[in-house]
Amino acid sequence: MFADADGELRGTNTQASLQQVLDHYHAGDWRAQRALITGDLIQDNSAEAYERFRELLLPLNMRMHCVPGNHDVRDLMRPVCNRPPFSYCATEEVGDWLLVGLDSCINGEAGGAVTPQELQRFEAIVAASPAKHIMVCLHHPPVAMGSKWLDTVGLKNGEELLRSLQQTGRVRLLVFGHVHQPYDAEHHGIQVIGTPSTCRQFKPGSDDFGVDDRPPAYRRITLHSNGNNDNELIWVNES
Repeated sequence: MFADADGELRGTNTQASLQQVLDHYHAGDWRAQRALITGDLIQDNSAEAYERFRELLLPLNMRMHCVPGNHDVRDLMRPVCNRPPFSYCATEEVGDWLLVGLDSCINGEAGGAVTPQELQRFEAIVAASPAKHIMVCLHHPPVAMGSKWLDTVGLKNGEELLRSLQQTGRVRLLVFGHVHQPYDAEHHGIQVIGTPSTCRQFKPGSDDFGVDDRPPAYRRITLHSNGNNDNELIWVNES
């Protein structure tokens, strides 16, 4: 988002594109209880862009879990995303599930890492929770995307993170953003899911930076009490 409602990213009006996604959700008969927003909320480093984002999503009328992305400004994002119904890197128990948001960003860098302090915070949260199953949300992918340029700006300690998550014995699902393309595979016994952007997409498997022509997207995820999930990738306005 931009402070200016007419702001464009790579030729696309970001507010109009996000509104398309929200309209598609509202027009359907599938209803969510939570929204997961995996970073890169704004593009112009302005507090006004965060407020515009907030106002656009408030009609969803649900709790919204946000984590920062490399384009976000934490000091501007926190005040907006810590006000209910939004939350920032928050924790919530929902039925048999524990939802945990992690900060994977490094100031001034496109790539990311989960710091030892953030990992310790996660371990303390898990130790205090009786939840049978855990879903982790963060911005950067902990696995390679098979794209030369994109894999230079992923999660630097992704393998270490996945091993740590596996050791809990309860992490079933990890959801990330950042890559502007779909991903769904199992690593270390954890299902790892990436969802395309609500704006422009990146070309999968590209050696150099490339923008794809696919439309905006979102994903519907249903968590089950046995630790399984159903998820469906929705491309908006694609025939």
